[in-house]
Amino acid sequence: MLHFSRAKVIAILLVCLAGLLATMPNFFAKQTVESWPHWLPNKQLSLGLDLKGGAHLLLEMDTKELTEKWLQSIRDDARGTLRTAGVAHTPGVRNEAVVVTLDNPADSEKALTELKKLIQPIGNAILGSSGNNLIVEAGDTPGQISVKPTEQAYKERLTNAIGAAVEVIRRRIDSLGNVEANIVRQGAERILVQVPGFEDTKGLKDLIGKTASLTFHDVHPSVSADEAQATRVPYGYKIVPSDTAGEPSVLIKESPEVTGEELVDAQPGFDQRTNEPIISFRFNQIGARKFGRYTKDHVGQPFAIVLDNGVDTQTGKRDVKVLSAPVIREPILGGSGQISGNFTVQSANELAVQIRSGALPTSLTIVEERSVGASLGKDSIEAGEWAAVIGTAAVASFMLFAYGLFGLFALIAVALNLFLIVGVMSVLGSTLTLPGIAGLVLTVGMAVDANVLIYERIREELRNGKPAISAIEAGFNRAFTTIVDSNLTTLIAGIVMFWLGAGPVRGFAVTLSLGIFATVFTAFTVTRLLVSLWISSQKSKKIPAPL
Repeated sequence: MLHFSRAKVIAILLVCLAGLLATMPNFFAKQTVESWPHWLPNKQLSLGLDLKGGAHLLLEMDTKELTEKWLQSIRDDARGTLRTAGVAHTPGVRNEAVVVTLDNPADSEKALTELKKLIQPIGNAILGSSGNNLIVEAGDTPGQISVKPTEQAYKERLTNAIGAAVEVIRRRIDSLGNVEANIVRQGAERILVQVPGFEDTKGLKDLIGKTASLTFHDVHPSVSADEAQATRVPYGYKIVPSDTAGEPSVLIKESPEVTGEELVDAQPGFDQRTNEPIISFRFNQIGARKFGRYTKDHVGQPFAIVLDNGVDTQTGKRDVKVLSAPVIREPILGGSGQISGNFTVQSANELAVQIRSGALPTSLTIVEERSVGASLGKDSIEAGEWAAVIGTAAVASFMLFAYGLFGLFALIAVALNLFLIVGVMSVLGSTLTLPGIAGLVLTVGMAVDANVLIYERIREELRNGKPAISAIEAGFNRAFTTIVDSNLTTLIAGIVMFWLGAGPVRGFAVTLSLGIFATVFTAFTVTRLLVSLWISSQKSKKIPAPL
């Protein structure tokens, strides 16, 4: 129906006004927008790396640390296997291998058989096995057994670690909003990170450069850190300093009871009693069972929450500290808890983001850092602007020549279409990249195409002898199904690109998907409303030429 109720007209006008207000900050300087009243929209559209430039980091994975962690894990597995088999031994790590020294060399055959159970094939069901992960063999000295990773296993572990690091970095940067960062693997051990909008790299390094591995450890029940330092550190334990100034170091068990990999959420908050910043955490089902079982068996004893931030790039020392070492008052069976420590509001928020996004598999060393300019260059950007102006002028001229007054209605709807897209992107904090601009241009073409289909339908109905109002009504109704069907298939493609794509591909998918919704809204409500208002204001119900 061409009739619009008063409520429907008001709703359409409010949507258009909201789009215009949300877009408005993009036409003013940032300082001007910040001085506006708080109730006015103040979010501006961020420009991507190719349009504005940003921060550039080249990170290198610490392969030595990766190997050390792996050997420690193999040592723990070997210790557990031989302990279960009742073989007395002393495991150690040297020369990139785990060396097991048996208390009784006569147990060598039994120990060798048990340790060979740790050998697993490398590969997958599709490509098949490419070898084994470990080499287990008797050493040169009687009573010694060597457990060493194979070269194929090392390459696979490095590949998995670098892939995991890329995903962790991506999740941390995604916490900033839809910034369309460029995060790619470069070579065997390096990761290139480019984030638009960062004028310096310090904030970016603070966010992604820390390992942020959170673990929960048993505290030695009878020996303090000072006593262990004065005499001898018990086997299987280590001394870790406290994060709180003035607090003593803590003697903790080397192997953790629960790891941060079993955390599913971490959020900053405030303690209800002290109003101090805290971090609330929640385990998955496996972690909750482990944590509940451990706290149930150790009521009245302390346990340590340890944060490992990897190697500090300034000091070259490993940044490991105890955030908190509370005494377990009662079993914690709900799978959640909170960490209180020497936090500020900002540090609690940053640490929560790092924990929530997952720990890096190993430390990342910054090989190169700099701020980069727009990759397109000033001349290319100006050429793109001129192309947009000329293209818009050409489309406007065609619509006015082909459809006259109705062409003007279509141009007003297309302009509102663009304002709605840019407004929503500004509110969502999306980043506009060159592929995003391509999505906007494509959206303009789709919006014009939708109006062309409607007007050609109207012409067809007029040629069939229908009255003007009936022809307009039929033109809108019959074109609706065709336009929705064609846009629905495009929307599916846009959703798939956003889901599976990254960086510029997602930027294109965002503008394309938003453009489809805006096109359907403007073509079938705004254009229809303008036509309805024009008809109601005319005494003659004839459609003006050339339509």
